[in-house]
Amino acid sequence: MSQEALIEQTRAALGELLPAGVDVEDIELEGPQIVLYTKQLDAFLAGGELVRQIAQRLHRRVVVRTDPASLIEPKEAEKLIRELIPTEAEVNQLYFETETGMVTIEAANPGAAIGRGGSTLNDLKRKIGWVPTVVRTPPIPSKTVEEVRTHLRNSFDDRQSFLKKVGIRIARDPLPEPLWGRATALGGFREVGRSACLLTTQNSKVLIDCGIDPGSDRTPFFNAPELLPLDSLDAVVVTHAHLDHCGLVPVLLKYGYKGPIYCTAPTRDLMTLMLLDAIKVVNQEARRGLYDSSHVRELVTRTVPLRWGETTDIAPDIRLTLHNAGHILGSSICHFHLGEGDHSVAFTGDMKYERTWLFDPANVRFPRLDTLVIESTYGGARNTQPSRQQATDEFCAYASSVLGRGGKLIVPVFAVGRSQEMMLVLEQGMREGQVPKVPVYLDGMIFEATAIHTAYPEFLNSQLRTQIFQQGDNPFLSEIFRRIDSSHMRSEVLDSNEPCVVLATSGMMSGGPVMEYFRGWAPNRTNALLFVGYQAEGTFGRRLQRGLAEASFADGGRAVTVPIRLEIATVEGFSGHSDRNQLMNYVGNLDPRPRQILVNHGEESRAVDLAASLHHRFGIAAQAPYNLEAIRFL
Repeated sequence: MSQEALIEQTRAALGELLPAGVDVEDIELEGPQIVLYTKQLDAFLAGGELVRQIAQRLHRRVVVRTDPASLIEPKEAEKLIRELIPTEAEVNQLYFETETGMVTIEAANPGAAIGRGGSTLNDLKRKIGWVPTVVRTPPIPSKTVEEVRTHLRNSFDDRQSFLKKVGIRIARDPLPEPLWGRATALGGFREVGRSACLLTTQNSKVLIDCGIDPGSDRTPFFNAPELLPLDSLDAVVVTHAHLDHCGLVPVLLKYGYKGPIYCTAPTRDLMTLMLLDAIKVVNQEARRGLYDSSHVRELVTRTVPLRWGETTDIAPDIRLTLHNAGHILGSSICHFHLGEGDHSVAFTGDMKYERTWLFDPANVRFPRLDTLVIESTYGGARNTQPSRQQATDEFCAYASSVLGRGGKLIVPVFAVGRSQEMMLVLEQGMREGQVPKVPVYLDGMIFEATAIHTAYPEFLNSQLRTQIFQQGDNPFLSEIFRRIDSSHMRSEVLDSNEPCVVLATSGMMSGGPVMEYFRGWAPNRTNALLFVGYQAEGTFGRRLQRGLAEASFADGGRAVTVPIRLEIATVEGFSGHSDRNQLMNYVGNLDPRPRQILVNHGEESRAVDLAASLHHRFGIAAQAPYNLEAIRFL
């Protein structure tokens, strides 16, 4: 449906649904939503029923705002906001957007600012006209969150212009022919890394993920004819913020992609952090990067954050709903609705079907599910893992052994997800006496990533949310944690004779600060290195697991060989990926069951094994496609 036809359809629906005396002055398309401007905001606020009726009639997201001509002055509005919102909300900053009539309220306790059932916000809307949005003040100050919010405010005009173009593109008329749909594997199939898959109909093209290969310089198949030109893409959807899924999204912008990026808000912020750090690493190593910080800023401007369970039009014949994937903060299963109920397909991305220290298990209930694309990182028949509790006990026992003999323990971690989980394990272990109380040093992006976690507690499991925000006990703020914030402090830790634990990036030892500790402590048998995450083929971490005896490092233009004498161990069970049993149980508990399954994100033998086993146990057509293979759904 064209922009004009959609607006005309909206006017017709309003003519039928609006009560007498209620008018809408203007209608605009803003990204995936229809925005109504009115002088009678009260009529739309009573229970929200009228807005729901309009949205259901149009099958679109609908937002109602006050006609800008009717807004009271920001100073007067701010005075009323601070009077009406309870002091326990701890309101900090207010940001007014005159063009949209929206005000962003930053509060330490958003629940108190919103009120029961949104009562406080609705009262505010009636009295000030401005439409308030409440965001959380991070309990741990986050430079990334603040910079993202500042950039969005500073680029407001550009973003509004961009969203209007997106709205027009989504509303274009589809071709008058029966719908067909297919997926093309562009990376991450029968391998781990460079995840990318293209979802195509005759009207639309959506790219799911666009990541790096941590073990090589390979990229997704950017030269595949289905993908080109890049400005033919309607949308890019990012499942989560690990670089093997999002690390090359800025390259798309650099080389011609002009559309939106859809993901959750924490994924946007974590992705920003990861991408900027990747640029920093490239610059430190005097390599030529594939993109620069301007492309990351553009990515932030173009990102459309979605909440879990919120269905959104992203193309003329494709709707998207995100669901919890249980992998890292904000990670999502992407559920696509093709046409008018013609077909639905869900991409799990990386997923965990188990309650972890941080997250609830991956979602298994969908309104409809015809095709499932599922990961297979641990999909092989023998790829089973201990429970979280078993892993915790083993980790604490090993850490206690190393620290008890006066050693230093290095734990390579991903900055996002694994590091926060290990912090929780160590905090509880040391508090309960399972692990000797020693300093736990955080090096790399870990502290900043942790701050972002505290900004989005609604994405954490209920137990952790309660502990932090109702009981006032934030384990991330424990005195045992010490942030490495300078090279001088890192040198002091390296030279110290005291036992300690170091959580440092990168998780696969492909660079980053963990290599400094490894180089300094590898010759000493008293020390240890403990892997708690997957080590991809081709990475330095995988070579260490296989018994590497020595390693070479560059030092002032010459190569220095370091003997590897420290103890190397692996504790399974902390992975953010589902093991074989969890993958099988996930499919077994899906409601409804899919008619076909495509397996990706796993070494070839594991992907093939999982596909065969799923077919054997459930009778579902399952296969492990090759990269560049296209699979038709309709």
